[in-house]
Amino acid sequence: MGAQAKRHDDDMPSEIDFSKGVRGRFHRAGARISLPVYLDADVQDYLAARAKARGIEVGQLVNELLKKDIELIEAAR
Repeated sequence: MGAQAKRHDDDMPSEIDFSKGVRGRFHRAGARISLPVYLDADVQDYLAARAKARGIEVGQLVNELLKKDIELIEAAR
């Protein structure tokens, strides 16, 4: 066991036992991760009100707005 392996062993609490762990057990090839996006409070409040008025989820409204912005950006190129 090298010095680097020993150093990492010291970082792990002794009560955690990975001896029966399976490498890659939860890996899903091609899986996509949705990352959180944090909005300013006033922006979130505005979008929430607009989404409620239209009877849709905030995420759907945000995606519609961003897709329109992407179209405008691409058209200006």
